Amino acid sequence: MENFTTLPELNNTLGNWTDYSIQYKVISSSLLLLICALGLVGNVMVILVVLTTKHMRTPTNCYLVSLAVADLMVLTAAGLPSITDSIFGSWVFGHYGCLCITYFQYLGINASSCSITAFTIERYIAICHPIKAQFLCTLSRAKKIILFVWAFTSLYCVMWFYLSDIQELVYDNDITIISCGYRVPRKFYLPIYFFDFGVFFVLPLLLSAVLYGLIGRILFLNPLPSDPKDKKRKNGQNNHNANDRTSCKNSRHSSSTATSRRQVTKMLAVVVILFATLWMPYRTLVVVNSFLDQPYLDSWFLLFCRICIYLNSAINPVIYNAMSQKFRAAFRKICRCGRKSSDKPATYSVALTYSAVKDTSMVESTDHFTTELEELTVTDELLSDQKMMFPDPCVYGKVNFSDA
Repeated sequence: MENFTTLPELNNTLGNWTDYSIQYKVISSSLLLLICALGLVGNVMVILVVLTTKHMRTPTNCYLVSLAVADLMVLTAAGLPSITDSIFGSWVFGHYGCLCITYFQYLGINASSCSITAFTIERYIAICHPIKAQFLCTLSRAKKIILFVWAFTSLYCVMWFYLSDIQELVYDNDITIISCGYRVPRKFYLPIYFFDFGVFFVLPLLLSAVLYGLIGRILFLNPLPSDPKDKKRKNGQNNHNANDRTSCKNSRHSSSTATSRRQVTKMLAVVVILFATLWMPYRTLVVVNSFLDQPYLDSWFLLFCRICIYLNSAINPVIYNAMSQKFRAAFRKICRCGRKSSDKPATYSVALTYSAVKDTSMVESTDHFTTELEELTVTDELLSDQKMMFPDPCVYGKVNFSDA
């Protein structure tokens, strides 16, 4: 991440150049290589899971794919060049490499911020405005929003082709170092940075804090109704057994939807919190250096800031695996660790969700089919539990999954 450091002004003395210590080179290159390798594998798996698994192609997961692509861009355009910088201490990719790598660095950073903002707004609409979510939170609309995000950030970052250039820094001990830096003086770059800081960091975090507060109020203070007694009163007494089965299915669906909503929201909230936490050291450093005559450029602290940034791009697949049962099962399938029949739960999940929506059409909004289908998972354990719990009247009565 060459451009994340502040280079000395060319009209000032540079002093004597000293190479990185062997200890720094070994530790920095090893950590950066490990984080980048894990991040590349994890984000590629996220993309493959969503693209190759039909029931995973949902609006929320589309935004996660966009975030994974942006993280891959950060890891390849910023993480890998940082390894060569740690080893050689000089820029080795030439003039055009400086322009392109700088462009893709900022493109990945800005696109990841916009993707996080997009899925936060999508979750807010889906949970707090379920009626509007039926036509706003759709797969086709999500694809259009993602296309707009990448088109906007791609055009916005074009300026870095004109702001970046390589520099030959001649030190007092007659050593020349090639660096990828900024073509314009530092005072002209600061307004651009503060605009980026406000639009792609502060604003998304403030918006996320407000929206997740509203989402939490709905999910944890006003849970979805799950009491089937009111539904029994509305129905007649002629079909008592059928009403019991319907009420039990409605209750089970409502409880599962509420639980899955909380799980997905918690997972996305963790992604946002980590984004804010891991980017904070670098953002704070640049803000502080902007007001200092001699910027603070300790190599170990810069390494810490870089590691936090790359860790943010690499840790999201770990969060999905730890907090999402569907992603965990899909990852196992990709890794050939699951059973060959692992697709069956997804089939039952679709049928159960659609059947429950039909049965509860007079009680709950049908937005669950369009916005919550990705969140309700029927695993092998749940199916096996249903087969064994014969005393349960909801399971003992025959449930026809083929209604869908």
